[in-house]
Amino acid sequence: MLFALVAVIGAVIGAVAGVVAGVARDRARARRNGESAVARARDVVAEAEREAATKKREALVEAKGEILALRQEAEEELKGRRQEVDRRVGRLDQRDQALDLREQQVDQRNRDVERTAKAVGAREEELGRVAGGIQRDAEEARRQLQRVAGMTAAEAKTSLVKHIEEEAKRDAMSLVREIETRAREEAEQRARRIITLAIQRLASEQTAESTVSVVALPSDDMKGRIIGREGRNIRAFESVTGVNIIIDDTPEAVLLSCFDPVRREMGRITLEKLVADGRIHPARIEEMYERAKGEVEAEIRKAGEEAVLNVGITDMHPELIRVLGRLRYRTSYGQNVLKHLVECAHLAGLMAGELGLAPDAVKTCRRGALIHDIGKAVTHEVEGSHAIIGAELARRLKEPPEVCHIIESHHGEVEQRTVEAVLAQTADQISGGRPGARRETLESYVKRLEKLEEIATSYPGVEKVFAMQAGREIRVMVKPEQLDDVGCQVLARDIAKRIEEELQYPGQIKVTVVRETRAMEYAK
Repeated sequence: MLFALVAVIGAVIGAVAGVVAGVARDRARARRNGESAVARARDVVAEAEREAATKKREALVEAKGEILALRQEAEEELKGRRQEVDRRVGRLDQRDQALDLREQQVDQRNRDVERTAKAVGAREEELGRVAGGIQRDAEEARRQLQRVAGMTAAEAKTSLVKHIEEEAKRDAMSLVREIETRAREEAEQRARRIITLAIQRLASEQTAESTVSVVALPSDDMKGRIIGREGRNIRAFESVTGVNIIIDDTPEAVLLSCFDPVRREMGRITLEKLVADGRIHPARIEEMYERAKGEVEAEIRKAGEEAVLNVGITDMHPELIRVLGRLRYRTSYGQNVLKHLVECAHLAGLMAGELGLAPDAVKTCRRGALIHDIGKAVTHEVEGSHAIIGAELARRLKEPPEVCHIIESHHGEVEQRTVEAVLAQTADQISGGRPGARRETLESYVKRLEKLEEIATSYPGVEKVFAMQAGREIRVMVKPEQLDDVGCQVLARDIAKRIEEELQYPGQIKVTVVRETRAMEYAK
């Protein structure tokens, strides 16, 4: 047992000795590793110091180069500025020399002007003396002429001016007659041919539409249902539609009256639907009115599109087409305005084609004539002439300037500057002035005839006046002993001009002055 314990102790001592030896070896190895690491660190530090020194030297070299470049650039810029200063100084010197020379020239001119002024003053004094003598001689001659002629200077001047005025007027009228005759011979035949061809090629309806809508009723009992209990239905109808219902003794019919033709058409459709349905009360009236409103809007759009398609225009603004369609329910002297516009567009296009205008000009004529009365669709909403209103509406909807000029000038409120505007106005007059196209009230017709006769009889030398051809022609009989042939021509022109200024009428009025001389003897 003792030997075993000794053996264990020996083994433990050996193990401890081995551990101590290992630790010693590890320490020695760690010491060597540390020394090698210190050596490598020293090498790295030395290398870093060498690289830093190298970069520093390179930076110094680069900085020196930049400094040299900046110095050279600054020297060149300074040199350029010095040269520019030298050039400016040279120019200033030249200007100073030129100014000195100019001052010398101005001084010389001033001296010349002073000499000329002195000479002119002397000449004026001499001319004043001569003029005084001439005036004295003229006064003496005037007094002698007055003694010889028996008239004062004012009377002689008035007589001479009157004589010269009469001669100038006669010569002017003779020249006008000659020019008009020659121009009429050359232009009347061609103009008649162009207009005749345009009218012949256009087949248009002659219609007259009423401004009051009539709604037929199945029986007179329906009138009481339309009125309603204590007038409830008729009040509701008028408040919803804005159309007045006129119920009188006319059998099986009522009248609708409204200044707005579109609103009147809506009211007519509403009342027809109510009569056909049989149920008439305020709620039903509102329902039928909304339906009628949609139908009329659709008809307006359709009418505008058909008119544009009929004329051959494809690029018109939708809002302008809608406004154009509203003219389907508008009349002028009984003539439907939309049909009138379509007819004018065809006439203007045909006349432009006969004149040989360019295709673009023909399209412009047709487009302008189609919408020249577009302002009539909004004249009850906006104050002013329908021509000016229509032109503003067309400009707002991006129509070409040529088309806007056609619209604003077709009634002469703006001076016409293009051939297209003249053709559109001519087409408007042809469409409105042809027989059966328009009608007017008896009162306005009679007043126009009376005004025509009144204008013609107001001139001296007029014996009789006859309004003929339904006011399209006026014949004036003059006294032959008071007016000669040239005076008749002057009288016809004066009467025509005054009619243009004082009357409003569709188409044109022909003024004919008749001077007749009769010689009578009796054989016995």
